[in-house]
Amino acid sequence: MAPRLLHQTDAPAGGGTSCAAEAPAADMWQQLRREARATCVAEPALRAFVAETVLASPDFFTALAHLLTRKLSAPALPAALWQECFDTARALNPGIAAAAQEDLSAVLARDPAAENALVPFLCYKGFHALQCHRAGHALWAAGQRLSARMLQSRVSEVFAVDIHPAVAVGRRVFIDHGTGIVIGQTAAIGDDVSILHQVTLGGTGKERGDRHPKVGDGALLCVGATVLGNVEIGQGVKVGAGSVVLRPVPPGATVVGVPARSIEGNAEA
Repeated sequence: MAPRLLHQTDAPAGGGTSCAAEAPAADMWQQLRREARATCVAEPALRAFVAETVLASPDFFTALAHLLTRKLSAPALPAALWQECFDTARALNPGIAAAAQEDLSAVLARDPAAENALVPFLCYKGFHALQCHRAGHALWAAGQRLSARMLQSRVSEVFAVDIHPAVAVGRRVFIDHGTGIVIGQTAAIGDDVSILHQVTLGGTGKERGDRHPKVGDGALLCVGATVLGNVEIGQGVKVGAGSVVLRPVPPGATVVGVPARSIEGNAEA
């Protein structure tokens, strides 16, 4: 069975244990503002930056877009260009604002190094790259494909994360570190998925059409995991560090090695 994927405008799934510790998205903006105010007092050198980025913004997504446009800007690609991309993406798909807050909640729930919400909001390039992808996916779905591909290209240059804008991504996704992640055009990622650095969801180079992996809800892809071809990674699967997966993995399994095998001794995956 293919993994269930929610569109970015769908309501969050209820009752999932993996997100029990996550703050509701409606509370995240207020938490972020509280932490920003505290930081302005504790770290005066950052006062102007934090105040401009967070405290001067009317809502979470405006603050996020303000931050990302400046991270992406370059002499040939000014901040105004990226601001227009984020504004357009939000108009096309207002659900990306709530999805971004849920992603930040997922970071807090799953990353013990995230001491508060402000640090990943300002500093985690995996989080930044994912939010750029959500914007690019909205542009892609609306037929603004050159804008989406330009955003993908710039994100890969700045954050070292290369996700094709066609890729469907579920809710509460956590990209840790981010460096070296590559995800191909026809891949799909479910809800509550965690992806560590140097992960590849790619094709085998021998096929066209639907040729990339489908990752089910709650899966964990550890450092350097490579999954190739149109294969299904079932719900709750764990793929060990450095493993190479070439075949479908059933729900709940843990696979390791090259080629990947179940730690219970099942057939190669």
